[in-house]
Amino acid sequence: MTERERQVVELDGESLDLAGVRLIAEGGAPCAVPPSALAIVEENRKSFEELVNQGVPVYGVTTGYGELVHHPVGAGDEVALQTNLVRSHSTGVGPLFARDEVRAMLAARLNALAKGYSAVRPAVLERLVSYLNLDIIPAVPEIGSLGASGDLAPLSHIACTLIGEGHVLEDGERTPAGPVLERHGLVPLELRAKEGLALINGTSAMTGLGALVVGRALDQVRQAEIVAALVVEVLRGSTSPFLADGHERARPHRGQIDTAANLRLLLRGSGLAVGHAELARQARRGDGEVYLQKAYTLRAIPQVLGAVRDTLRHAGATLEVELNSANDNPLFFGESGEEEIFHGANFHGQPVAFVLDYCTIALTQLGVFSERRTHRLLNRHLNDGLPEFLITADPGLNSGLAGAQYPASALVAENRTIGPASAQSVPANADNQDVVSMGLIAARNARRVLANNNWILAVELLAAAQAVDVSGRYSRLGPLGRITHDQVRATVPALDRDRCLSDEIGALAAALSRGDFLDAVVRHGATPR
Repeated sequence: MTERERQVVELDGESLDLAGVRLIAEGGAPCAVPPSALAIVEENRKSFEELVNQGVPVYGVTTGYGELVHHPVGAGDEVALQTNLVRSHSTGVGPLFARDEVRAMLAARLNALAKGYSAVRPAVLERLVSYLNLDIIPAVPEIGSLGASGDLAPLSHIACTLIGEGHVLEDGERTPAGPVLERHGLVPLELRAKEGLALINGTSAMTGLGALVVGRALDQVRQAEIVAALVVEVLRGSTSPFLADGHERARPHRGQIDTAANLRLLLRGSGLAVGHAELARQARRGDGEVYLQKAYTLRAIPQVLGAVRDTLRHAGATLEVELNSANDNPLFFGESGEEEIFHGANFHGQPVAFVLDYCTIALTQLGVFSERRTHRLLNRHLNDGLPEFLITADPGLNSGLAGAQYPASALVAENRTIGPASAQSVPANADNQDVVSMGLIAARNARRVLANNNWILAVELLAAAQAVDVSGRYSRLGPLGRITHDQVRATVPALDRDRCLSDEIGALAAALSRGDFLDAVVRHGATPR
């Protein structure tokens, strides 16, 4: 692990951000709940127990759940009530979430409980900390959450392992949880009053997964800018559409400003992409035609990718509020609240569902934008005089990159079929959950478009590097353009005649997924916004 990944991420219920989730989920960073937060959790739990002992009715503690709320529960049944809740809601189906995704969910649930308002014992938090630090990963099916009374099904599969039941992931395989806990010296928890409900009645699956998707999507935008800059260079476009005043003074959307700044950074030192004034001087000198970008996929990069960036930032801000929220029911505020117990609906995932659907829309447009630039590179009527399909050896006999565009176009179409999940409410639970958010579906949809975009961008990158090679313009690229081209060529060779390209597109998509092109630019000393 890097020095940053070795740093302990404190989960205090107040300060977890997307970067912290990624450090825990992707980097395996250790985590801890600070003593101050544990003290609040312990104090609230004691006050909560005193209240229950006084006979105050509490949903899910002295009653059943949902439509069964009218059925009282005996004082001696508190463990059975919480245990049965977890068992009965472990109903997820379908493929399992990846390890890093489950780690993100664990971090999100732990941080929500660390606020103290869920009134669980410190032992519950300490067990979740142990899971993360020992890398014990529950096996969580992807399908089953409605995102209304929280992510009941996926979080139940996590909670089930805490009591020694259910399954965990070992070497990618479902393994019974009990023996794994025993091997780590962990005794299964006995869930006490409200603890089963607090573990599963929250938005932590959609929020944890959403935090990973949005964090990765922001990196994807930066890499889309790197690819777009290489296309602008090889097509000898103008840098004037990226001038600071046109964005910072004329139309100051933050994302647009940042993307324009990144394009200026990426094109610095280019002998191919220059401003309109230099183009006019070249024309007067008779230095030949220079390609002026009229197409919006070249001229409107700050406006379109900047809007994607702003969408993701808005989603990130919403997710960070949710990461640091108590989102189960009921909540306990102790003597500091105007009423000690809040029976409400903070478990409803509507805020998260909306912004993740918004991300799906924005990321779909990122893919459209990339595929249209690929088309321009391959079309001899649009690509500044380069050979059609970017093949020079025996055109007609060789098809070049003609077929490479097909998966990009197909994925654009597929992304467009992925509609908003938050508008798909299906009432459940005897109509108790009469409007549901489908927030986890929204998170999975955004994740799917994000993954598809890596393939779409890979095709654009393949075409951009090939255009550099067939044009003979490598020496006139700016420093960062050469670095991007070299990174492509370190992954796949130039195309001199037809060959199977599937694996090569896959290798570039994997490199984009890892962030290799962003890392290469940063290693050179550039810092994109």
